Amino acid sequence: MNEEAGQPHSIRQILRKKVFPFLIVIAVGFLIWVIPHPAEVSDAGWHLLSIFIATILGIILKPLPIGAMAILAMSFATLTQTLSLEDVLGSFSNSIVWLVLLAFFIARGFIRTGLGSRIAYCFVALFGKKTLGLSYGLLATECILAPAIPSVTARAGGVIFPVVQSLARSYGSDPEHGTQARIGSFLITVAYQGSVITSAMFLTAMAANPVISAVALEAGFTLSWGMWALAAMVPGVISLILMPYLVYKIYPPEIKNTPDAPKLAREKLKEMGRFKKEEWMMLGVFVLLLILWIFGTLIHMNPTVAALIGVSLLLILGVIHWFDVTKEDKAWDTFIWFATLIMLASFLNKLGVTPWFSQKIIQLVGGFPWFAGFMILALVYFYSHYFFASNLAHVSAMYPAFLLVAIGIGTPTALAVLTLGYASSLFGGLTHYGSGPAPLFYGSGYVPIKSWWYVGLIISFLNILVWFGIGSAYWKLLGIW
Repeated sequence: MNEEAGQPHSIRQILRKKVFPFLIVIAVGFLIWVIPHPAEVSDAGWHLLSIFIATILGIILKPLPIGAMAILAMSFATLTQTLSLEDVLGSFSNSIVWLVLLAFFIARGFIRTGLGSRIAYCFVALFGKKTLGLSYGLLATECILAPAIPSVTARAGGVIFPVVQSLARSYGSDPEHGTQARIGSFLITVAYQGSVITSAMFLTAMAANPVISAVALEAGFTLSWGMWALAAMVPGVISLILMPYLVYKIYPPEIKNTPDAPKLAREKLKEMGRFKKEEWMMLGVFVLLLILWIFGTLIHMNPTVAALIGVSLLLILGVIHWFDVTKEDKAWDTFIWFATLIMLASFLNKLGVTPWFSQKIIQLVGGFPWFAGFMILALVYFYSHYFFASNLAHVSAMYPAFLLVAIGIGTPTALAVLTLGYASSLFGGLTHYGSGPAPLFYGSGYVPIKSWWYVGLIISFLNILVWFGIGSAYWKLLGIW
């Protein structure tokens, strides 16, 4: 094997890194496949569950790259006639999948023109004395944009991600050179987890939030934009303050203190000189994208259509070239595996697996006092996101049922609406496929899967404590419930 290509080069390494993990994946998948399934779940649904679990296990154990595991999942689902070829390939037309892909190309424009580096150096000049300060600067930007950009993928992926990537590279932190841990891994993690928190803070910050508001109205509770923001303000700000510090402790960057960074950044900006023509064009397209993303709902423009327009303009103006698009291997790899996971999660719901799972949980909490029962419901609702590749899919599949059961066991309506509603954004931080921008941030190569899942789990504990604990007390103080 070619060692330079990152492949195992001995029989022992092949067995340890590829054969044994692959056998485990096959064994687990086969075991679930042959186990008698509940009557409420169809054969196809149960078989798809075995494929899904085997795929997730393969992503964790990595006997093959994640894109290759996705191809195997699609192949097996089709060969066993669990799904039709049209079903398997249908998710490649999903607008969110394309938005993630296009965000990679937009990010390439920031890097190629140097505009991303210029913006990064401005951040360094303002907040660069400490790495932790840099992370708070990024979160402040995210929080300002969140109310106006209803797509977390467009916001975090199209706006924040290019800045983070350029900022990391300005410190010489690049996964291609094995230096991702210097500062990039930390900044990528904080930026993504920050997008999860800001998505929970405003009704217009995430696509599924209006769905939650509509379901709440059907349950007899009016959740306006103002009430959503007011109720989220205190727990949201607390989470934004505590989260970067916690990540700094459990997943620390190698570069912690950079006292000379502001001076260096100003010198770099001076060396870069005045804006170049390509930077002005990139900035113009970027501003246009912001306008289209912010006001897209008013003119009935999908965020993905806006991204298509942006990438088209970048190609026409020569800011990026078609060669830049075709050589973005991480973008195309992400496109394949994210579309596959969305497909699997979607059909788990359509074939009855997700509703069956929800009903079983509902039966379990029927005899508990309302508070204990609701906590069980909320935690199950939160951590069941491991089985979803989309916030909107999760909300659509489980939020209405869990809300009605929570109210049915005696939970105050407002408390149930808000707790489950905010959880519908916060659980996106659990996995590298948990929300729209997750594949983009993970695909950058700065954070390995194990670290992503570990940090995501720890941050979930923090968010649950803040939003379920402090948040519920704050809502009680406000008289909401």
